[in-house]
Amino acid sequence: MGFAEQRFNVNLSILFTELPLLERPAAAAAAGFTAVELWWPWVDSPTPEQSELDALKRAIEDAGVQLTGLNFYAGQLPGPDRGALSVPGEESERFRANIDVAAAFAASLGCRALNALYGNRVAGVDPAEQDALALENLVLAARAADRIGAILLIETLNKPESPLYPLVSAPAAIGVVDKVNAATGLGNAKFLMDLYHLSMNGEDLPAVIERYAAKTGHVQIADNPGRGAPGTGSLPLEDLLDRLKKAGYDGWIGLEYKPGDRPSAEAFGWLPR
Repeated sequence: MGFAEQRFNVNLSILFTELPLLERPAAAAAAGFTAVELWWPWVDSPTPEQSELDALKRAIEDAGVQLTGLNFYAGQLPGPDRGALSVPGEESERFRANIDVAAAFAASLGCRALNALYGNRVAGVDPAEQDALALENLVLAARAADRIGAILLIETLNKPESPLYPLVSAPAAIGVVDKVNAATGLGNAKFLMDLYHLSMNGEDLPAVIERYAAKTGHVQIADNPGRGAPGTGSLPLEDLLDRLKKAGYDGWIGLEYKPGDRPSAEAFGWLPR
């Protein structure tokens, strides 16, 4: 099979970031992509002005690309934060305020996948308290996603780069997926399988694919080491994506890698046209 048999979309929060946000969808289209995904673009605001939402919606529509994935508000990302939904107090409230805003924006563009980053452990707070809050907020998010016909994604990150993030293995994220689905009865919580993060954690990637492909709602890739484009590291990404396809995953593959010291448009030489 190989890369030519996959459906790739480009993450506009890590690629094309040398351009203003509103210029990135057109740049992705010019590079040959038909679909894009985004982290929550307004890191300081879970509830931006409607005019800002409308401007981004127009930019995506005018570029002729499909928005296939969107993160809920996750705090300062990139930056010190790794989500808000398990952080008691103001951050949890900001996440809740964002749920309907993010879902409405996704719905307006036909986006059917919403990613909810779990959030870091907080010093002095019982992890069990954070986990209970997380489940409450994920249930709200799953219901909002269901109302627009979308799935809710739960992502594993990697411990070296996110030492305070509790979901640093595939089984940890799958456990949360199962708890959310049990609590809602909706079955729309899915695993976001990021092969870069899993490889940084030293996981057996073929085994993860075999075990969890059926519960996977989205896949993201970057090479390791370096989080660069495929071919810049040592991960056998072509083989791993073939394994995923054979295991039944037929969704988008999100390109969530750093372009290096070159314009993002030049970071796709590995990709068959």
